[in-house]
Amino acid sequence: MTLSFNQFESLLAQLSATKKAQLLYLISQQLGETFPGIEKTPHVCGGSACIIRTRIPVWTLVSFKKTGMNDPALLEAYPTLRKQDLNNAWAYYKANKKEIDQDIQENAA
Repeated sequence: MTLSFNQFESLLAQLSATKKAQLLYLISQQLGETFPGIEKTPHVCGGSACIIRTRIPVWTLVSFKKTGMNDPALLEAYPTLRKQDLNNAWAYYKANKKEIDQDIQENAA
């Protein structure tokens, strides 16, 4: 059975919050390593996680944040970024803390 997007959207509206959460979990499992607004491209920034449509690594933003730089200052320093880009970076860091902390360490030298 193939549904159009509009049919799917209509069915989704009928689901309970619990069923929507279960569906979201299943979708996230099938997406695997993908993360909204973040991409890893071999040979770009050493393959580090970057903000999509930029070459700004998540580890760079996290390292600035750890030094006390707030979101408005980061947005001013990186005018191509949007607030949602920072939200994506913080969420990626929360889910991949070990990876990003290692990237920070490796790039500190």
